[in-house]
Amino acid sequence: MTAGLRAGLIGLGSMGRHHARVLAGLENVTLVGVVDPMGDKNGWAQGAPVLSTVEELIGLGIDYAVVACPTALHEEVGLKLAEAGICALIEKPVADTVEGARRLVEAFESRGLVAGVGHIERCNPALRSLRTRLEGGELGEVFQVVTRRQGPFPHRIADVGVVKDLATHDIDLTGWVTGQSYVSVAAHTVHKSGRPHEDMVSVAGLLSDGSMANHLVNWLSPLKERFTSVTGERGTFIADTLTADLTFHSNAAVATEWEALQAFRGVSEGDMIRYAIPKREPLLVEHELFRDGVLGVSQDICTLREGLRTVEVAAAVLESARSGLTVTTSTGELAAHGV
Repeated sequence: MTAGLRAGLIGLGSMGRHHARVLAGLENVTLVGVVDPMGDKNGWAQGAPVLSTVEELIGLGIDYAVVACPTALHEEVGLKLAEAGICALIEKPVADTVEGARRLVEAFESRGLVAGVGHIERCNPALRSLRTRLEGGELGEVFQVVTRRQGPFPHRIADVGVVKDLATHDIDLTGWVTGQSYVSVAAHTVHKSGRPHEDMVSVAGLLSDGSMANHLVNWLSPLKERFTSVTGERGTFIADTLTADLTFHSNAAVATEWEALQAFRGVSEGDMIRYAIPKREPLLVEHELFRDGVLGVSQDICTLREGLRTVEVAAAVLESARSGLTVTTSTGELAAHGV
């Protein structure tokens, strides 16, 4: 591998401290500075200088930066980095508005800079294995993706609701594992905690290959669950991303002798397989992939354009919940016009 990269970090909050830990030990990378106007009361900066502004960090001379400040600041910080010619890994969601996400895409793409979004579920061992198996055709035709993401309210969150904070994980991972995009969404939200943002959402989506996606997301449950199932013609994959376990429930072929039922292609319970897969820390994998992307050795990152599509679908989910209507996404609109 080539000479080491100089990296910076912006934000030392609940995610930033973990980014600092991983960056400090990342091979071929030196963490040269951390930006947080609140300082480093907890010693999370791993000994790196703690600065007050992004401009000071840029002045240190860095190859890339990890943006882990509040979502509302992603656009402002990202544009400063792009203008300085610095690559960036931006925490999800890439921006808090579709327009902001588009401006970030334009800023980095127009300068030919490597930029990615920290959709960390892409680095979960269970989902990486699932995606590889779907790409290999092990499931055959995909019929439906179902996700459940629920747990107690995370006190780190103040500026967004469950759709932008949590459902964006499921929107991104669904498109990534299946290789499909959302055509339309219908959603309902619930407000129960006395905050201005939604606490619970139920989403029904149509994907570009005609398969269905269903997402249940909330932070009102004492039970923490991270469940993804993909059902297709050969059975069902189930991924638990809390434990990084992947299982497969296969269909068993059953002959039907009753003539009236022969036209019905049903399924029955077959074998269940639990896969043994290496379980590396997803955040470390994410950083390794992004480092390799900056070095030009690999392109296995969530691009800003993919992050933009996720923000667009999240906006469609919120619009559907507000209006009570099914909302067509940009992909669906293009398909409607034969593009």
